[in-house]
Amino acid sequence: MMAILFAGGFALLGTLLGTRVAINVLVARNYGQLIRDDGPTSHHTKRGTPTMGGLVIIVSVVFGYLLAKLLTGFVPSASALLLLFLFVGLGAIGFLDDFIKISKQRNLGLRSKAKFIGQVVVGLIFAIAALNLSDDTGRSVITNSISFTRDIPGWSLPSFVIVIWVLLLIAGTSNGVNLTDGLDGLATGASVMVFGAFVVINIWQSNQNCSSFPGPKCYEVRDPLDLAVVASALTGACFGFLWWNASPAKIFMGDTGSLSLGGAMAGLAMMTRTELLLIVLGGLFVAITASVILQVGYFKISGGKRIFRMAPLQHHFELLGWAEITIVVRFWIISGLCVVTALGIFYWEWVSGI
Repeated sequence: MMAILFAGGFALLGTLLGTRVAINVLVARNYGQLIRDDGPTSHHTKRGTPTMGGLVIIVSVVFGYLLAKLLTGFVPSASALLLLFLFVGLGAIGFLDDFIKISKQRNLGLRSKAKFIGQVVVGLIFAIAALNLSDDTGRSVITNSISFTRDIPGWSLPSFVIVIWVLLLIAGTSNGVNLTDGLDGLATGASVMVFGAFVVINIWQSNQNCSSFPGPKCYEVRDPLDLAVVASALTGACFGFLWWNASPAKIFMGDTGSLSLGGAMAGLAMMTRTELLLIVLGGLFVAITASVILQVGYFKISGGKRIFRMAPLQHHFELLGWAEITIVVRFWIISGLCVVTALGIFYWEWVSGI
């Protein structure tokens, strides 16, 4: 349990102090955010704000986790290392995207094909390793089953189908966080809540784990306590970064941060057997992603008509005249309600035994 506290605390300090340094470095190199001309006009004042702040989040999470393990004397687990691989791997793709945008001073970074290939490669390595790395009890990091609050009986699928499912989940969550990262602090604050919920879920699963407490309601989850350490580091890092990312933002996380955080959410959902529960847990990200899908789909089938004034959803409310900080706080409230609901469902499933 001390490792959980250490990881969160060190990661928080890492972003709280490290982001100040990153802002100075990025400003000195003129690595500023480019703003879409077709976006809300109020965003033009943000042009030039330092971006790629996700690098600080990534370094702080890895640093916080490793230092916590060093101080407590425990060896990192395969589950945690795979989760960190997914987190850092997607962050590297996001970094390349951000760096190309900044260095060439254009809104187009990595071409969509190259970005997709990168995500597929990282996802494939993660999926294959997670399915095949087993512990002494024969438990793999992820299973061949689809899960809600645990693996659903009868939903076991062939490995190649599960690999496709893993790739879809990673792509969906990473792009969902990316779409949400459009207002100061919005994605960061929502991520704090989601990762905080995963800390609670992992601790609960550790206390009710089949390897230590066998029974009809136990959880067949591998390395839950170590996953809680990573989730705590993610929570702390996002919380510290929010100090600088809250309105008016002094720095943006960029694709470096949004892709890595989305990948970490997907990884935690798969490893904790809460894949479908993630739809509720990350309800804000789902709603914002759905707004883009609906807008594009309706635009095509209706011959140019729109459902929202602009997608993603947060920009629709900006064009309705809502202040940015009002939208962010209200969306945080919605995210908090989604997280509380998901935790309630998770606990209700355990209590009811259904």
